[in-house]
Amino acid sequence: MNIRHLTFRLLQVYVTVVRCGSISEAARQLHLTQPTVSQQLKRLREAVGSPLLEQHAQRLTMTATGQALYQASRDVLGRFDDFADQLSDLQYGSKGRFSIALVNTAQYVLPRLLGPFSQAFPDVDVTVHIGNRRQVLARFERQEDDLYVFSHPPALAHAVASRFMRNPLVAIAAADHSLAQQKAVTMEQLLSERLLLREPGSATRMLLDSWLQEHGLTMQKTLQMASNEAIRVSVAANMGVAVLSEHVLPNEHPDLVVLPVQGLPIESHWQFIVRNDQRLPQSAQRFLHYVHEHLTQWIEPRFVCNELDTLLNAYPTFPLRG
Repeated sequence: MNIRHLTFRLLQVYVTVVRCGSISEAARQLHLTQPTVSQQLKRLREAVGSPLLEQHAQRLTMTATGQALYQASRDVLGRFDDFADQLSDLQYGSKGRFSIALVNTAQYVLPRLLGPFSQAFPDVDVTVHIGNRRQVLARFERQEDDLYVFSHPPALAHAVASRFMRNPLVAIAAADHSLAQQKAVTMEQLLSERLLLREPGSATRMLLDSWLQEHGLTMQKTLQMASNEAIRVSVAANMGVAVLSEHVLPNEHPDLVVLPVQGLPIESHWQFIVRNDQRLPQSAQRFLHYVHEHLTQWIEPRFVCNELDTLLNAYPTFPLRG
């Protein structure tokens, strides 16, 4: 391998091709022609002295050498991104960028954290990606983001999780539903109704399935829907009942009631996840520290569960402001 022939531009092209999975899409994002990108990949392969990419179906995949180079490239380019941020504001690093991916339900809570942070650090560029659990897990595997938010953290290598907020799952029904008039509802009564559900694999569905199995209960009549919003509207229209995150409910919901079901709510927590095998940008570190310091100002006390020390201990010397 002739390292002297490696340039930042070659590494940037390579990282973009890997992320896109195709030369044509990488060329579009880089504002280059496809032949130019192909030529740069050829130069990189010759400099490394080993194949880096293989074509499988319609997508390029990395060889073992390509994976190692991808990790090294991300690390090198990321460190220089940090260096540029430090030059912008050496003392506090008040400029920078980071990416955060979160599962669908978390979109109801993350703005409460990102809003105040963005006001305090207006020059920090935050990119937010929202998807279902499968999509966010795929992003985690591809190392596409700096921070991830799950209510049911992945049991994966390189995942480090810290809880920051309670995410109770409650049973809801339309305000004029027969169960809404009762002072106490059994789980058997709830399950005798049509239960509106998220798709298998969603965190809410996984937690509900696990809880029912643990208590020896089974669902009877069900109807699957693709989003929490669709379920909430359908419950209000008396299509059935549901078990959802309490955070999905608006502050005022006169058309819905939380049912007093014995054994509920089901306890779960929102958690920040980072990969311990990749660098965490200073801007992302700043965000975690800021959340840790100000969480009780943004979140109702009954929902706060601030255990971010697990992550922050890895970045103990980061300077804080505000």
